Amino acid sequence: MSELGQLINGALVTSDRSMPVADPSTGELVAHFPAATVAMVDDAMSAASAALPAWSARPEADRRAVIKAMAEAIGANYATIEELTALEKGAASIALEALAAPWFGNHIAEQELPVDVIEDSAERTVKVVRAPVGVVAAIIPWNAPILILAEKVFSALLVGNTIVAKPSPFTPLATLYVAKIWKDLVPPGVVNILAGDDEVGKAMVSHPTTRLISFTGSVAAGRAIAAAAAPGLKNLLLELGGNDAAIVLDDVDPKKVAQRIFDSAFTGHGQVCAAIKRVYAHETVYQDLVDELAVIARERVAGMIPLSTKPQFDRVSALVTDALDNGGKAVTGGAAVNGSGYFYPPTILTGVGPGVRVVDEEQFGPVLPVIPFSDVEWAVKQANATEYGLCASVWTSDLARGEQLATRLEAGTAWVNQHTEIDPKIPFGGVKSSGIGRNNGQVGLDAYAELKTVIVYKDPERV
Repeated sequence: MSELGQLINGALVTSDRSMPVADPSTGELVAHFPAATVAMVDDAMSAASAALPAWSARPEADRRAVIKAMAEAIGANYATIEELTALEKGAASIALEALAAPWFGNHIAEQELPVDVIEDSAERTVKVVRAPVGVVAAIIPWNAPILILAEKVFSALLVGNTIVAKPSPFTPLATLYVAKIWKDLVPPGVVNILAGDDEVGKAMVSHPTTRLISFTGSVAAGRAIAAAAAPGLKNLLLELGGNDAAIVLDDVDPKKVAQRIFDSAFTGHGQVCAAIKRVYAHETVYQDLVDELAVIARERVAGMIPLSTKPQFDRVSALVTDALDNGGKAVTGGAAVNGSGYFYPPTILTGVGPGVRVVDEEQFGPVLPVIPFSDVEWAVKQANATEYGLCASVWTSDLARGEQLATRLEAGTAWVNQHTEIDPKIPFGGVKSSGIGRNNGQVGLDAYAELKTVIVYKDPERV
């Protein structure tokens, strides 16, 4: 990986440090990548700060054109990005990311930066305009590194910000390759990418130049970032974990909904923040739904992908063991696959409920507890009985009832007859411990902006 480096001020920079990358499908070391140093954070922040005035002053049309070129470069280099992601994630799961990133980029590039006219009278004009926040520090997770990088970078750039971004040390390779192909597409200092350890991320968050921290990751890390940001009163955009509940009412056909529920729960092998993490099914459809989910799970084993990291593999294993020790039953799966790599089969659990870790915590893996209920009020209460509040869903043939229940779920997004849907025009984010702020849509762009009120009094006699 000697041709890769940190993108700082328009140049690829290397150091004497390197860090290993393991293939989750084997657990073996497959590469080393050039690791950023804490000193490089100062260089990147200085470059971003110096580039800010010229970039924010460029016409919107110019910024849009740059974003489109960056998005198209990801699509044009799909094969190499896929190869690198397969190497570091143990599966060619970049396919959707490499296709979605240009889609996100082109959509963001077409979004408006509106000027809200509050008043236009004979006396005065009152407007609200979108101004750049400044230098953005973006920290990217390992589960969707290219898509989330694109989402954060393109949103920041359109508003006129400059950015320093850091991928997870588990998945740096594809991101550093994207840095390489972006190098000549953006003015020096506008986009800087540093791949390194947690100390690099801490330095980015605490750096005095940083004005907005855009982070996607765990609740624990989000809390630490919020604490580090507090002394500088930095803006925060935090998309954190979730323990998404799906409530399945008694008027559904289990055969019709099972595939969609399974696909949501096990997309990315469950390593998606907006995946279904627990199902509450009415007792009249409960067993049929469990049976249908089990059939799908058994068919899925042959094509399963590994968990992306050893810590995540260990966590999933521990949660399932705890569930079985507390009276749970593994209808499918229930134990790691023998052999090398971080493989864990799709696991459908029954016999668990409130107070069991796999129900109360975010497992972020291929595990789905299914819990029966007789009273929908109990199901709603249980769905809300968590510190998390990212997403939730209701499954019913009665759309009016479904919408009414969805509005009562304490989540940033609540669907009826759908789950796990990310769209660049639809705001996405969590409530409670699942985050601060929203990505995507107009409100997502506003997260990267300062809303500035401009008031002009028209009477010439004032001066």
